[in-house]
Amino acid sequence: QVQLVESGGGFVETGGSLRLSCEITGPSFSGYAMAWFRQAPGREREFVAIIRWKSGSTYLRDSVAGRFTIARDNAKNTIFLQMAMLKPEDTAVYYCAATPPVGYRSFQALQSPTLYDAWGQGTQVAVSS
Repeated sequence: QVQLVESGGGFVETGGSLRLSCEITGPSFSGYAMAWFRQAPGREREFVAIIRWKSGSTYLRDSVAGRFTIARDNAKNTIFLQMAMLKPEDTAVYYCAATPPVGYRSFQALQSPTLYDAWGQGTQVAVSS
């Protein structure tokens, strides 16, 4: 099973930027879909961005599209979440997650956290108003 280690969280002011990283180790994950989720206090975990490792195709939730970018670095076995124009409502613990290839699943299906069987430890992002 793959293992995920996140880094890069922190505290920023509204309008600031952060880049989260997620290093992946373990068996071949070329067919995996990788995602970033976030969870704010008292709220359910929600998807933020998804990337298919093999193709590099991506999908982001509407509220972050145009501000966030998800990308991968094949050589470093790492995915990134570049966050810009941060808002207080982006404050949450951000998690990296991985799901193995089990047939084709649409981006809509991949928004469900129940499909993911590998999770990082989480990294806190706090945006001041």
